[in-house]
Amino acid sequence: MNVGIYIYENAEVLDFSGPFEVFSTANRLASAEEQFDVFLVAEHSTPVAARGGFSVNPHYDFSSHPKIDVLIVVGGVHTGELAKPEVIDWVAATSEKADMVASVCTGAFILAKAGLLSGLKVTTHWEDIPDLARAHPDLTVMESVRWVDEGKLITSGGISAGIDMSLHLVSRLAGSELANKTARQMEFAWRKNS
Repeated sequence: MNVGIYIYENAEVLDFSGPFEVFSTANRLASAEEQFDVFLVAEHSTPVAARGGFSVNPHYDFSSHPKIDVLIVVGGVHTGELAKPEVIDWVAATSEKADMVASVCTGAFILAKAGLLSGLKVTTHWEDIPDLARAHPDLTVMESVRWVDEGKLITSGGISAGIDMSLHLVSRLAGSELANKTARQMEFAWRKNS
C-alpha cells in the first residue's frame, strides 16, 4: 500500500515526519502482506525548506510519484498552497483515486479548498479552528479531538495529533494489534479519541 505525504515550503516538520515514522515503524513490525511504501511528495523535485529551515528531499514530485493509496496532506504555513491552482488540482485529482485521504493540522484547509470536506465533520490545530469554520461554513469543525474519521476522509488536530491519527490509520488498514505494537515500539502514548 502506497502512503504519499504531501510536503511544501514551511510545512510543519512533525506533521510529516511523525506520520512517516509511524508507517516506517509499522513496516519493521508487520508481515510481508501488511507492508506500507511511505514516501514524501512535493510539487517539484528540489529540496523543500520546512519550518525552521529544516531541509527535506522529497522522494517524488507531482509528475513522478507512483499511485497513492493513502494521501496525507500536512499543515504548516499553508496559505501559499491555497493560492496555487496546480497544488489544489493535484490534491483533488490524487484524492479521487486514493482509498483514504488525511490531513494533519492546517492541511485541512488544503483539503477544504480542494472541495473534499464539504458537509463533513473535521478538525485542525486548536488555534486555527475559528478560521477554518469561518472560511468553510459548510464544515462541522470539531474541537478537543485528536482526529475525526469520516470514512475516506480523516482530519487531525495539530502537529503531534498527526501521530495519533497515523496510528489510527494503521489500525484501520492493518489492524489494531499492529497499531498498538507500533505505538509501543515508538515509545509513544497513543491518545485515542474517547
